[in-house]
Amino acid sequence: MTTCSFVMKSLRVSSRVSFVIFDGFELLDLAGPFEVFQQANRLSGGYSCEVISRSPGLVRSDSSLQVYAGYGVEDRDPCGIDTLVVAGGSGVDAARDDSPLVEWVGLAGAAARRVTSVCSGVFLLAAAGLVSGRRVTSHWSRAAQLAREHPELVVDCDPIFIKDGHVWTSAGVTAGMDLALALIDDDLGRDVALEVARELVLFLRRPGSQSQYSVPLWSPQPSTDSIRAVVSAVQADPGARHTIGDLAGHARMSPRQLQRRFITEIGTPPGAYVERMRVEAARRALAESADSLDSIARRCGFGTGETLRRVFHKHLRVSPSEYRNRFQSPREERNDDVRAAHLR
Repeated sequence: MTTCSFVMKSLRVSSRVSFVIFDGFELLDLAGPFEVFQQANRLSGGYSCEVISRSPGLVRSDSSLQVYAGYGVEDRDPCGIDTLVVAGGSGVDAARDDSPLVEWVGLAGAAARRVTSVCSGVFLLAAAGLVSGRRVTSHWSRAAQLAREHPELVVDCDPIFIKDGHVWTSAGVTAGMDLALALIDDDLGRDVALEVARELVLFLRRPGSQSQYSVPLWSPQPSTDSIRAVVSAVQADPGARHTIGDLAGHARMSPRQLQRRFITEIGTPPGAYVERMRVEAARRALAESADSLDSIARRCGFGTGETLRRVFHKHLRVSPSEYRNRFQSPREERNDDVRAAHLR
């Protein structure tokens, strides 16, 4: 293969979006972003999507469904790509040992206007030398491995996607669709991205900085009745008084015993768990009500609006007001407009 240079294309002509897959790729890492780009193409034109693998033909996903790759790396010129999208999946570990595939990805990425990955596809980008020194993300379950094997990267497994220069990386599965919407917004503007989101019944408002994590969903479940009692008490009323002494009382343990046992079963100290649950409660309140920040802070156990701002930004990397602007339900937005009209 030879090196090549890339001249950025206007979206007034077809911009080539090349999806790279391999045996054992994650089906939704391809199908989700591919459909987002195709929908944008149906609405306004501008994209030409293709699927590339080691060889042309059927490629088995890690769920055993097969997808037809129209091109193989030996017969597809890596020059002229606008956006390179590398899927992830359980087969990525073998794929990054496939020299012709890695070489082609490296050449294509060097020539492309944008280089992107979904989920563990970032491992293939790293093997091709395309992300050295950059801040990247991946699915939370692969982040530790990525940081360990690639110390040259700044790995942040919290956001659903990250843009660092012309490189965009995203977390797992559905986050690839969020990434694709952001790319379309970047290319064609918010109106087109919004129309694509409406057609596909997606949320347009998920910012890249939104956390991958939801405490009740991702935290390990307690294995003993004593820790289950603590978790249930916190989930039932996150804003209540939850000192280590109070929680130890629920568990019928000493504070020291609770601290040890909670970390063993849940993987985090009790205080950190309480804080994350309070952030979850504040997120819901901001999206579902028009209550003031101070009122939400008191109800969710933060005491003051300033404390809520500080903790919210630490966990989600956005301010409470920005979160509300992005996620507040249309009903509450209308209520805000009515209240404002009354004030006038």
